[in-house]
Amino acid sequence: MTTIFQSYIAGQWLGNTSAQALRSAVNGQTIGTTHAEPIDFESALHFARTHGVRNLMALDFQQRAQRLKALAKYLMDHKEALYAISAHTGASRADSWIDIEGGAGTLYAYAGVGANEMPSGNVFHEGPAFALGKKGGFAGTHILVPRGGVAVHINAFNFPVWGLLEKFAPSFLAGMPCIGKPATATSYLTEAAVRLMVNSGILPEGSLQLVIGSTGDLLDRLDVSDVVTFTGSADTAAKLRVHPNVVKNSIPFNAEADSLNCCILGPDVSPDDEEFDLFIKEVAREITTKAGQKCTAIRRAIVPAKLMDAVADKLTARLAKTVVGDPSVEGVRMGALASHAQRDDVADKVNVLKQHAKLLLGGAVPTELVGEGAEQGAFYAPTVLVCDKPLQTSAVHDIEAFGPVSTLMPYGDIEEALAIAKLGKGSLVGSLVTHDTSVAVKVVHAAAAWHGRLLVLDREAAVESTGHGSPLPLLKHGGPGRAGGGEELGGLRAVLHYLQRSAVQGSPTMLAAITGEHVRGAKVTDTPSHPFRSYFEDLRIGDSLLTHRRTVTEADIANFGGISGDYFYMHFDEEAAKASAFGKRIAHGYFVLSAAAGLFVSPGVGPVLANYGLDTLRFVKPVGIGDTIQARLTAKRKTDRNRRDDKGVGQGVVAWDVEVTNQMGELVASYDILTLVAKRN
Repeated sequence: MTTIFQSYIAGQWLGNTSAQALRSAVNGQTIGTTHAEPIDFESALHFARTHGVRNLMALDFQQRAQRLKALAKYLMDHKEALYAISAHTGASRADSWIDIEGGAGTLYAYAGVGANEMPSGNVFHEGPAFALGKKGGFAGTHILVPRGGVAVHINAFNFPVWGLLEKFAPSFLAGMPCIGKPATATSYLTEAAVRLMVNSGILPEGSLQLVIGSTGDLLDRLDVSDVVTFTGSADTAAKLRVHPNVVKNSIPFNAEADSLNCCILGPDVSPDDEEFDLFIKEVAREITTKAGQKCTAIRRAIVPAKLMDAVADKLTARLAKTVVGDPSVEGVRMGALASHAQRDDVADKVNVLKQHAKLLLGGAVPTELVGEGAEQGAFYAPTVLVCDKPLQTSAVHDIEAFGPVSTLMPYGDIEEALAIAKLGKGSLVGSLVTHDTSVAVKVVHAAAAWHGRLLVLDREAAVESTGHGSPLPLLKHGGPGRAGGGEELGGLRAVLHYLQRSAVQGSPTMLAAITGEHVRGAKVTDTPSHPFRSYFEDLRIGDSLLTHRRTVTEADIANFGGISGDYFYMHFDEEAAKASAFGKRIAHGYFVLSAAAGLFVSPGVGPVLANYGLDTLRFVKPVGIGDTIQARLTAKRKTDRNRRDDKGVGQGVVAWDVEVTNQMGELVASYDILTLVAKRN
């Protein structure tokens, strides 16, 4: 019985009639088909905008972060089922690890971003607020809120799991339901991952839908609240970007496109250096990992002219040892391309490149393949070309063979290397292998303008480096020009892309109510009891304490110096201090901080469990001997992380705004303190 890979639309699996056959990249056998039933995209969007948005908005940032963490664990618990299916894509176990466990790892990463960097609730205050008038009654700030629309994620064939999850994670965290459309050739693996996600019961209904096959009229039906993201070829990105409805409704469109990424071997490196071997290893790995089917793969290896022969010899010798075939067979180091059509496309592109560059290795289907039926698979040999005149040969900077293919290019000096790299017209990533900091400074400062990410690799970094081709969840993924001009990942940055930013103006009191965060100048509530005596649930934003006063003495300065060991002249040298801008001896800034804590801390046992940090600390004005300080402590922000300690006691994080003033009411110090506060139950 033929397996039919189904779409997941409006809470139902769709598809019972066979359509396009999908073949194993390893042995050419049919593993299933897409479905013939058309998708009602109007219903899909309506379901996402009603059920999806409603169910996601019933949770807040923190709760959605918890769901991502649970989902990551669930996928890891069921990863072997995905590994078994991934083998049909031609991926080795190591290749699949990047896709499957890398995808789950991205969910974990965004669970951490949500838990550690986002508030409770569904309004993200992008502060600080700032005064817009002289009397303090009018202020402004920025907030970001869920858009209320749908994110359409269109992905390439090379990472069927990671490609979906690295887009899904930040959009889900932002409260935006998504419709994922994987490339058809490897959509069967995405379908398996989505089935697991749906079966987990972790995702709110409507938060994720899956399209197997064509997007039909989906883009025609989007509106101003929606977002489109795309990963794939630069040509397809260009067509989608100017889709009439996308343009008409100014629908945000983010593209991450394949690019001709480069790796430069620094002029300081010799064949005897560790960096030389690191360069060979990095280029070879990028040619063979996922059979070179990575948008970040090294397509252009830029080498000092004097080292071209040494690099060519060592690189081709290393690649010639690569065992190609069925990845499930022991000893195989490189699998197949994702489909036969992709193999044919790579062969066509290599044939064009051979008209402009000399073939050193490969350039054809391997004559020796390991594994039963491998001769029917979509295999292509590791391929290296040499372009002797890269500054005069445009084809090697324009044509990308999206497979195990890279071109060596010589340069004379570092300026020439940079000029060659720039001919790629913008890329996702560039790397530099050097042990010379001056070379690194020169290259990075120049190349950052046309690369989305730059790796500087030497013997020190190599110990832990994740490599040229590995996008990381907390670093931006994307690049200018040919690379699409977009951004993905980058930690919190990715979540903010799916939220709508709005400037808000009003009184500080109004801004505090709108943002859910105390704003300087807003009305406060002087509570009958000390705010530190309130449990997390009972504490309200704006609950405040104005402390008693303390006059700073010379003995305070002397004692603090003795305890801290800080004998800076401004605190102890009368004559030098008089000649300074302050004109007098002043107290240690950290004494002011400590004295303020002594003014506002409630010393008895209570709900405040720990103080674990200070943010935004500024010493605004000097405090001299004889000055009198006073502090105001105000509950600024509450974050319920929905956690309990080992005794079952719930906890939340409270940020407190602290203002320290002198006897004239002038601000002398300003900061936030972060405390862990117990819940009642």
